[in-house]
Amino acid sequence: IHRAFSELGVRPRRLVLLLDVSGSMEPYARALIRFLHAAMVGRRDVEAFALGTRLTRLTRELSTRDPDAALARAAVAVTDWSGGTRLGDGLRSFNDNWGVPGMARGATVVILSDGWDRGEPSVMEEQMGRLHRVAHQVVWVNPLKASPGYAPIARGMAAALPHVDRFVEGHSLDSLRSLAQVLAD
Repeated sequence: IHRAFSELGVRPRRLVLLLDVSGSMEPYARALIRFLHAAMVGRRDVEAFALGTRLTRLTRELSTRDPDAALARAAVAVTDWSGGTRLGDGLRSFNDNWGVPGMARGATVVILSDGWDRGEPSVMEEQMGRLHRVAHQVVWVNPLKASPGYAPIARGMAAALPHVDRFVEGHSLDSLRSLAQVLAD
């Protein structure tokens, strides 16, 4: 990711990464957290969070250059890995404590999630609207999007989609390369 920005010779916008670590994301979350780590290496303007049953800030844990050490530190910090998911509530916590007060203002916010949420869709819709109003752009990375016959009908995903600027795949190395290019644009 850093190289893509360097080749353009421009200073990138602040990047905020929110990774869903719920049970439904288990097949993808370990690869995606490596993507988060790669996005952070060599950049100061990147923030990372895990979303599960609660919001966990991972910026400090993932900021070390050693990927194995970073992932081990993140695993200790995220106590609800592979648990349930309350994306709307997690986004409310992010918006109230970090996002709306400044972190998301003018930033590119990337949510990496399948959109499955046990909370009320109205909470997801409200919080995504709040986030979208302050961010430069909201990118939603859904690993299920590449599946044949996929439609964004999960309640959380359907509620979020009107507030998403780019809806992209996130199921493979090629899709993550494409995401890095989207973030460099």
